Amino acid sequence: QVQLAESGGGSVQAGGSLRLSCTASGRTDVIFAMGWFRQAPGKERELVARLAWSTGTTIYADSVKGRFSISRDDAEATVYLQMNSLKPEDTATYVCAVPTVSTYTYWGQGTQVTVSP
Repeated sequence: QVQLAESGGGSVQAGGSLRLSCTASGRTDVIFAMGWFRQAPGKERELVARLAWSTGTTIYADSVKGRFSISRDDAEATVYLQMNSLKPEDTATYVCAVPTVSTYTYWGQGTQVTVSP
């Protein structure tokens, strides 16, 4: 089992920045990638960013490219999502998740991000 705990959400004005953290515990040896998702009320869950452990390869949703950056701190088993130039449409609950094989299996509880105009 892998446990995930997010932190760093909050309220910010448009144009501001936030950094989210996701710390993994438990069977961290099974982690080969981690993703950040978000879900806003009435909208489907969206993969925002993903980081592959071994290669460091990252992917981003088109809506956040150039503004968000995903990175990793090996020593602390923590993945960060740096969010810059935030927009009101970025308002959502952000959740980190870890895949096993081809599907995301382990999920955190989520952290709320609210961006005001």
